[in-house]
Amino acid sequence: MSKLWGGRFTKQTDQLVEEYTASITFDKQMYEEDIRGSLAHISMLGKCGIVPMADVDTIKDGLYKVLARMRRGEVEFSIADEDIHMNIEKLLMEEVGPVGGKLHTGRSRNDQVATDMHLYLRKHVTGLVGLLTNVQNSLITQAKANIDTILPGYTHLQRAQPILFAHHLMAYVSMFQRDVERLQDSRKRINVLPLGAGALAGTTFPIDRHYVAEQLGFDRVYENSLDAVSDRDFILEFLSSAAIIMMHLSRLCEELVLWSSTEFRFIELDDAFCTGSSIMPQKKNPDVAELVRGKTGRVYGNLFGLLTVLKSLPLAYNKDMQEDKEGMFDSLATIQGALQLMAPMIATMKVNRERMRQAVNQDFSNATDIADYLVNKGLPFRQAHEIIGKLVLHCIQNNMYLLDLSLDQYKTFSTLFGDDIYEVLQPEHVVNARNVYGGTATEQVIAAISRAEPIVAETIAWVEAFTEQL
Repeated sequence: MSKLWGGRFTKQTDQLVEEYTASITFDKQMYEEDIRGSLAHISMLGKCGIVPMADVDTIKDGLYKVLARMRRGEVEFSIADEDIHMNIEKLLMEEVGPVGGKLHTGRSRNDQVATDMHLYLRKHVTGLVGLLTNVQNSLITQAKANIDTILPGYTHLQRAQPILFAHHLMAYVSMFQRDVERLQDSRKRINVLPLGAGALAGTTFPIDRHYVAEQLGFDRVYENSLDAVSDRDFILEFLSSAAIIMMHLSRLCEELVLWSSTEFRFIELDDAFCTGSSIMPQKKNPDVAELVRGKTGRVYGNLFGLLTVLKSLPLAYNKDMQEDKEGMFDSLATIQGALQLMAPMIATMKVNRERMRQAVNQDFSNATDIADYLVNKGLPFRQAHEIIGKLVLHCIQNNMYLLDLSLDQYKTFSTLFGDDIYEVLQPEHVVNARNVYGGTATEQVIAAISRAEPIVAETIAWVEAFTEQL
């Protein structure tokens, strides 16, 4: 059967060329968006008097029948028909006859595919925001349950200062909130209609692009037809946001892997999110966390792949741009899978408070507070820093910790030390001394949780509102 575009050609397309250039194997997942765009387009053609209303009704009825067949899984897509657009048009003409050929009046596959991707990404970005709030809620729930749990805070993966475990978890809530806001903001660039730009220069037909935008829920239309068909910035922006989300997930997963190890024993992941060894029966491996961490690389690769595809393309559309879809689909699927697993994995993890407290008691993470203690007694900070450094060295050389020293021993380093030093050294005092906005003090962490909960609730309402519009 000849191609729908084959009038100018005298030979059939080589079979290998058909297989190499076809995109139907992956763009078929946009069939709902393609039909939705076509329904809005044919309605506009009828409104503008470009296609008779009787034909409009026939075409719309045919499109709904094709959509129903696809939803039932009754359609076999054809490589010979190249892409989702041509496959649907062929199926439509099988349903309604030659009148189906009027559907493509005033548009090109160039503006059609761009519209499909805008619709597809708009829907899934909204869904990702919802999944991110699930992870945030799991973290907040664990934070509230561990508001008095203290663990060592780290810099350079070396113990630094005691912090609340809840404070640590809330750091990720903040990270994911930035991810939420990036995705929400990207919707401004996603929710722009390219349809009506034609192949590159617009169309000779008196179409109404703003009517189509209203039908499809777009905020505005592209101002320039060349830009409309060649713009993939909205996908690049999504892929960039996706890479940052995966980076945040990877950092959290790295900590879950470390914390669940025998060396740390700070947490235990639920059996449902771990696997065993085929040879070592004692093993409980944090495979989900490791795989999320590992899949970060493919999302990074999708971003760099599309940047490279687009870097030298002249205006307007080029076949290279067919490479924009698989990376977008893959990144969406990768993040969706990760977020769906992360929320319950965090919610079900067990926190070993005693082990965390033991770790805090057996380190020198309270050393800064002793230096501050001397400063409050009138000693310049640099002198205090040197004194505490020597004091820590003395403890290390004698296999002791700061709480093990007697007051007489403290006084050999500075006569400014008094009995109150032991209160200053207590982990609770160290934590609660940092009672500044954003600090780890219990009062501040409780306030941070109180600020975060309504923000997450507001985001959930945003997701629900936009989901109803899709």
